Amino acid sequence: MAAIYNPRQVILVTCRAEMDILGKKQLKDDIITLSWHMPVSFDPAVYAIAIGTAKFSSKLIQKSGVFVVNFIPNELEKQALFCGTHHGEHMDKFKETKLTKEESEKINCPRIKEALAYLECELINTVEAGDHFIFIGKVINSAEIKQGKRLFQGPSEAGYKFTTTE
Repeated sequence: MAAIYNPRQVILVTCRAEMDILGKKQLKDDIITLSWHMPVSFDPAVYAIAIGTAKFSSKLIQKSGVFVVNFIPNELEKQALFCGTHHGEHMDKFKETKLTKEESEKINCPRIKEALAYLECELINTVEAGDHFIFIGKVINSAEIKQGKRLFQGPSEAGYKFTTTE
């Protein structure tokens, strides 16, 4: 069935929260790769993302109430694959992927300098939808930094085939 709704644009979502990890409070930043996302309102600007309920990023967003949607160029395919296949609780995905961390302007959350565009979002609602949470965020700040070919997830049995626009 996945072939019906492919290809889908790939984004990297960044998030941050103070978490209790191995009995110690730590400020954790994470990056998760997503292809399930969409705008849901123009006025006010609202954007929705879907993340698996058991994902570390889901816990961070629930705790902090903020996230950043980073629209990425197709050149970041390897970083997107890494961030989508590795758990962020015990590693720094910014360091591992060599993506540049920038602080957001309006929320306490990192964003990715290499992104083509970003949306800084405050969580306004969470919907449990089967094995995913749909996080709905009001866009507090946004920018289109540069133009470029975006990364898309294409149809694949493994789910990791990427493509781009012409």
